[in-house]
Amino acid sequence: MMLPRLIATDLDGTLLRNDLSVSLRTRRALDAVRERGVLVVPVTARQPHGVKLIGEAAGFAEWALCSNGALCVHLTTGEVLFESLLGVEIQKALVEALLERVPGVRAVSIREAGAGFYAQAGYADLANESDHKRDPATMGALTLDEVLAAPSLKLALRHPELAPAELLREVQALGLDGFHATHSGAPFVEVATAGMTKAAGVARLCRELDIAQTEVMAFGDAPNDAEMLAWAGHGVAMGNASAEARAAADSVTLSNEEDGVAATLEKLLAENELAKPTGG
Repeated sequence: MMLPRLIATDLDGTLLRNDLSVSLRTRRALDAVRERGVLVVPVTARQPHGVKLIGEAAGFAEWALCSNGALCVHLTTGEVLFESLLGVEIQKALVEALLERVPGVRAVSIREAGAGFYAQAGYADLANESDHKRDPATMGALTLDEVLAAPSLKLALRHPELAPAELLREVQALGLDGFHATHSGAPFVEVATAGMTKAAGVARLCRELDIAQTEVMAFGDAPNDAEMLAWAGHGVAMGNASAEARAAADSVTLSNEEDGVAATLEKLLAENELAKPTGG
């Protein structure tokens, strides 16, 4: 297999170990492909500040796709290449219908290029710092109307008793359209505008950079990575991946704890080194 021009990689459960660290082996593999001209793009449910927390360790300094692909931002310059927003009327209709079906749901609207975090009263009581990479004490306590008053890059929905997969089924059972709902393994459902997936975000970035779909390799582990793994020229699921991610991928590597991304890149680099023509 030839080296791709772009590597799109999920972070949590994929590039990062379970303690959220970037191993030395992984950093070396990322640097090695970057030295060969490959663009490495984090594609994550995190917001820019959450990517920057591990950016130095991973060597990320260029484009990042945040909010499951809804926001493309340059980590060094802060330039926003594009963002896709969930409209006010659609998110209001969704939350109102969901509350009738499942009382007790709490919401967060993430907007302003990922810098704005608008949490409903009671949301912080359900959250840990690891959920959104921010202290629950700083989340605020707004009315639901205030949370839903402006378009969202991502709307996070959670319930004190229902697991994300269960809550997602309740969202899907509403039969509404105009949005895309998924979950990433975090303890909430993530809602974006219709058609907005990690795959859509990567595809749009590739159009901007004139990179073909066949020139993309993607790594992921969670249900929200499945579309990206299926879209990429070669999708790689982690050894710890969900059934949805595995089914969408072209191949499966080692787990994130075993540095599966690094293992795949090392093998790819070795194959391309051997494929180099020798002088005669």
